[in-house]
Parts: sequence; structure tokens; C-alpha cells
Amino acid sequence: MTAFRSIPIVPAGFFGIVLGLAGLGGTWRAAHQAWGLPEAFGEVIMLVAAVVWAVLLVLYVLKWFAAPDAALAEIAHPVQCCFVGLIGVATMLVAGGAAPHAHAFAVALYIVGFAATIGFAVWRTGGLWFGGRDHSHTTPVLYLPTVAGTFVAAAVGAVLGFADWGQLAFGAGLFSWLAIESVLLHRLLTEPGMASALRPTLGIQLAPPVVGAVALLSVAPDESTFFAHALIGYGLLQCLVLLRLLPWIMEERFTPSYWAFTFGVTALATAPLRLVAQGDTGAMTVVAPIVFVFANGVVVLISAFTVVRALEGRLLPSKGGQHETAKPAGGSEMPDHNGGKAYER
Repeated sequence: MTAFRSIPIVPAGFFGIVLGLAGLGGTWRAAHQAWGLPEAFGEVIMLVAAVVWAVLLVLYVLKWFAAPDAALAEIAHPVQCCFVGLIGVATMLVAGGAAPHAHAFAVALYIVGFAATIGFAVWRTGGLWFGGRDHSHTTPVLYLPTVAGTFVAAAVGAVLGFADWGQLAFGAGLFSWLAIESVLLHRLLTEPGMASALRPTLGIQLAPPVVGAVALLSVAPDESTFFAHALIGYGLLQCLVLLRLLPWIMEERFTPSYWAFTFGVTALATAPLRLVAQGDTGAMTVVAPIVFVFANGVVVLISAFTVVRALEGRLLPSKGGQHETAKPAGGSEMPDHNGGKAYER
């Protein structure tokens, strides 16, 4: 194992960076279709997302050789394990980015990502059905294996010519979202508040309705305007609630977990742009430019903080220890998905 000692130990949660970058690339592609903005911007962002995905994938595979105990602990953890599902989701998004340039390669990559996503989602969901789950472990990360996975499978599948299969995936994602949301809201409303280290994961709460809207517009572009409007409306409400909670969430200093906001916020921008490109002349023409600017600002800001943290040498968890965080009164220690320490009350 000495040959692997110098390899960075990358948490699976880092694949959220790929979701944010690919999401922004999709937003710029939609902006090109709706407004004629330069096509190159979206393609360059998609390329950056693919490079980040490739680097993270190699490092994650090597993690199983360099630190197998850490890899096993992550996949067995009641919260961290859900981020492992992002690997397949990120792979499908990279396939979507490659689709206009190398269709056969994109299809092959999509099949691999889809199989990984569904396989992990079934395994994780089956584990939850055994019951006995601690309420403190219920966070928005529960959306990742099934909801994010199937909505992305639907959207990218439609791009690759599998819209009928994408409709099946959309149904799986829609009803999984509604079921999980009821459980999550019950936890948020009735249980003690989340510890500060877990609060940035609330950014995932924005994603289901708006990623669902993008998926719906992909698999049924001519039959879905009303429901797409409804999904975007719910997404806007979630966005406003998160803005209201932002000072509370930001009590936790910046970590890569803030990338949880990016996939949802880019989908919030992409869905209205898709409708504008289809000829929507109503409210979406007002909403689209506002959320487009907002999404770009969020991703640029989080990217900048990520680069700064990397330059400071504090992006990755140390091999000999954990990132330090303050423990709130009455909390019990629980490692978070970034390799630091989170604390659940």
C-alpha cells in the first residue's frame, strides 16, 4: 500500500462539483437556444465538468486501494453513503455533455452511468426499507440515489434518443421525490434542527422540482408546459425559503458541501430557458433572465471559494485526521461527507 500513500483521499460528495458544472453547462446550452448566447461557453463548461469527473473518478477508484477502510466506512454510513450515488449521476451528465460531439461514446457512457445509478439506488432504498433509521440521519441527501438519479437518467436519455425510457425514469423520480419529501419535511418540522456542518446539504432541497422540470421538458417537450410551470413555481418557492435560511446555513464556514446548491440552482435557470426556447411568452420570459444571472453568480462564487480553499491546502480531508469544526452543545459526533466532522443533535 506504500505506493498509494501520496494519493488524495477524495470523498464521494466531491462528485457534486461535476453536477454543478455540468448543470451550468446545460444552462448555457439552453441560453444559446433561447437567446442566441455564444454556444462556446456551454461547451467549455461541459468540458471542464468532464475533466473534473475524470480526475475524481480515478481518485475515487484509487481510494479503494489507498484507504479501503475509509471507502467502506463511507458507503456504510447512513448519510455519507448517499453521495456515492452521485458517481453514476455525474457519469450520465458527462454523457449528456458529450452527446453532440460523440454520440456512440455518449450512449456507452450513459449506459454505464445508468446501470451504476439504478443499481446503487435499489441497493440503498432496499436498505432503508429494513427500518430502524435514526431521524437525525434524515437529510436531503436521501434524494440523491433515486430522485436525482432517475431525473437525470430521464433528461439525458431523451437527449440520446431514449425518450420513452426516459418517461419511465421520470415517473420513478417523481413519485420517489414526493415520498421522500414528506419524510424529510416531517423531520425538519418536528425534530431538533440540523447541526451546522450538515446545513449546506439543504441546498439539495431546491433540486427535485426544477431538475424534474428539465427532465419533463426533455421527455415530453410538447405536452408538459402546465406541469413544468408548476414545478418551476415550487422550485422558486424552495429557492426563496433557502435564501431566508441562508444566514443560518452559513454559520458553517465554506466547505465543498456548498456545491449542494449548484445543481438545483442551475436547473432552476435551465427549465425556464427551455420553455422560452419553445416559444413561451408568459411569465418565463421574466423569470428566465433573473434566474440565469443568479445561477451563474452562485456557481462562480462557490467555484471561487473552492479554488481558494484548494490553494490554502484545506480542500481535502487530511489523512491523519479530520477537519475541525465546533461541536454544538448536546450534539453527538458524526463524520460528514467531506471528511470533516458533523454533529447531529
